[in-house]
This record gives sequence, structure tokens and C-alpha cells, in this order.
Amino acid sequence: MLRNKPAFLLLFALVFLQSFAACQIGLEEPGEWSTNRRQPPDKVMAAVGVEPGMVIGEVGAGRGRFTVLLAAKVGPTGKIYAEDIDRGSLDHLRERCAKSGLKNVEVIAGEVSDPLFPKASLDMVFMVLTYHHLSEPVALLKNLIPSLKPGATVIVIDPDPEKDRGNPSSEYTSKEKMEREAGEAGFELVRIETFLEKDSIFILRPKGTLDLEGTDTEALDHR
Repeated sequence: MLRNKPAFLLLFALVFLQSFAACQIGLEEPGEWSTNRRQPPDKVMAAVGVEPGMVIGEVGAGRGRFTVLLAAKVGPTGKIYAEDIDRGSLDHLRERCAKSGLKNVEVIAGEVSDPLFPKASLDMVFMVLTYHHLSEPVALLKNLIPSLKPGATVIVIDPDPEKDRGNPSSEYTSKEKMEREAGEAGFELVRIETFLEKDSIFILRPKGTLDLEGTDTEALDHR
């Protein structure tokens, strides 16, 4: 009986089966296992309010680790605009979506300071382990604003300097840096989710806009 075996063997078996199932349906590729465990996708998407039917832009989508998970979550009535400046990664992402049967992903070759998302189209924007790589973060944030619907949010997931002390300073984003650069770009940091082991989740919204409950973001306190 399983209950008589060491607990770690049962845990290993469950995690292996979960990972194997994800690979089988094309939502996890080799090498992505550890990052998906570091940032449990279901918990992340639940915390920031990803729902079926949403239209979401992803900046720095790369080879699509998070893209395919977002696409599965929003479902056939939603859509993901997956942007990157690396054409090779985007080619891989196209092939990945085709193999996985995901028809709700549109790939965009963006620019360093502008992801070139369609205007007034997005309910949410994601940047996952991308923000600290941006060479023009303020300009890019500014160029996101025209693509956002009223009440839309921008989600930035990046290493936290207090949790991930082994990283060099160029590989994380502090609260102070996020507040400063977001403010310069016309955004407000309305909330920080801190439940991830090594990363912070920053939730931004353009200043002076209304959230989904009709509350002015300038009146919101962030923690």
C-alpha cells in the first residue's frame, strides 16, 4: 500500500506524473519543469485574475513557456498576443502552438521599446522574468498604454532581491525600481503579490483609470 512507502516517494511520483501529463499535451517542454514549479502557473493566474475569454498580451514571450499556459486558461473565446524581439524564439513558439493545437495565439515581432500590440485590445499584459532584461523599460511601459482596455492591468513577475540573494543586481527588480519606472511611464503600482518563493508579482495600472470595481487607482493603497 502506498501509505506504507516513504512519503517522499509518493510526492515524487505525483510531481512526475503531473509533469509528464503536461508534456504529453504539449504545455511543458524539457527544461521548463523547474521554472513552472518556481512560479506555479495556476496560482499565479488565479492571484492576478486571469479568466476564460480574456485577451492578454505577453511581452518577452520567448519560446512560449507561459504563453501556452495562458492560452489554455483563456480558452478558445480568449486570445494571447505573444511578443518578442527574438525571431528565432517566435518561430519556435509558432511551431509549439501548432503542435499543441492552440489556435488562440498570435505571434508579434516587437521592437525594443514597443511591443506593437493592437490598440485598445488587451485586458491584461504579462511580463514573466522579462522586465529586468528590458533596455528601455519606461518607454516600453508607456507604449503599452494605448493597447489597454479600461481597467486593464500589467503584471510583472521578476526575481525579488530579498528572496533571491544569489542573483546579481542586474537580474532582479526591486519594489523601489518598479515604483519609480512605472511612475515615470504613467502607471501606478497598485498591488504586490509576495507568495512566490523567489519572485515578486507587481500589478500595475495606468494612473487615474478605474479598476474593475470602479475605484480610482490613485486612491488605492499598495502593500
